[in-house]
Amino acid sequence: MTPRHPHLLLLPGLVCDDAIWEHQARHLSKVTTVKIADYGASDSLEKMAQVVLQDAPEHFAIAGHSMGGRVAFEILRRVPERVAGVALLDTAYRPRATGEAGERERANRFALLDVARSQGMRAMARQWIPKIVHPDRLSDEAFIASMVEMIDRKTADIFAAQINALLERRDGAPVLSSLRCPTMILCGREDLWSPLAGHREMAALVPQSKLAIIENCAHMAPMERPEEVTSALRDWLNSLGQAH
Repeated sequence: MTPRHPHLLLLPGLVCDDAIWEHQARHLSKVTTVKIADYGASDSLEKMAQVVLQDAPEHFAIAGHSMGGRVAFEILRRVPERVAGVALLDTAYRPRATGEAGERERANRFALLDVARSQGMRAMARQWIPKIVHPDRLSDEAFIASMVEMIDRKTADIFAAQINALLERRDGAPVLSSLRCPTMILCGREDLWSPLAGHREMAALVPQSKLAIIENCAHMAPMERPEEVTSALRDWLNSLGQAH
């Protein structure tokens, strides 16, 4: 008999680990089997997808945050028939721009990598976090410390490998327009790293997708507003159960 909910694979973003999904995994594991991916030292999105698929069940749902959304696209390119549903959180779908804009992205990412190599991952985290977290949360010392600790668990070499993967990303538009499974696209309203406008574009590309906007929230939605994100994911999982 088919279970009510498919297995759920949670895909972390750039230099994130289990901690980004802690609340969601703890609560959603009450209704289905949950696994959080670890990409190891993979230096391409394709390799990250292969790592995730190595021990994935035959049928599963995937939720990807930030870079994890890009990994989700690569999984969907390979085994769309195995994916029961997709949730894309605070991510984007376009390839790196050509010309000056693309070079500016490369320079900005390598500037953070230079900090990581010269001063350490904690220093890089302290510099990066104000760009990806809602201003209201920056005075929450325990919250910021938990993010710094998470990022510090990755090495500068892993950071470099993941930056390389993101710079070489492919256009996700063809994947989005081919989706026919229940799809949720979620974004913090104040996400400046992966803005809401891009999520509206993604939702427009996916037939019958749902757009969820988390208020008073920036890029790190699963950690910034864990209850709201878990609730949205639970509703999405319930829609998969109904689809079965």
